[in-house]
Amino acid sequence: MSQTTIPLSSDARERLLIAIADAIPAERLAEIHFFPPIRQGTLETGVAVIAAEPEVEGRERHVVFSARYRWTRKGPERGKWESEVVAEADAPLVTVEAVVRGVQQRSNEAVEPERMSGDDARARITDVRCRTTP
Repeated sequence: MSQTTIPLSSDARERLLIAIADAIPAERLAEIHFFPPIRQGTLETGVAVIAAEPEVEGRERHVVFSARYRWTRKGPERGKWESEVVAEADAPLVTVEAVVRGVQQRSNEAVEPERMSGDDARARITDVRCRTTP
């Protein structure tokens, strides 16, 4: 079964942002790096690396999270969405860039991940929640 790297759709990005915001308070988000998703058969999977401000004020090390999703795009389970956000480590913010480069190298992906600042993420999360709240 072949796999194809595709651009991150706004639907997938918005859903993953909401999953991230459900796991990490939005005010702590420093930056998010979205990697291009991979579509393999009926499934689309995607990964993001998140740097979050430490919970304890005065600490220089950020918490590094990984976020993953799996979205069934076709077939009988079409629309099924699974995601997880996991704290992986704590490190200085400059180290997050090295983590992002490592993920990019392991995936053999030439496309740069999409970087979103914490301010942009908070604005986008607010916008998505306003549009989806009845």
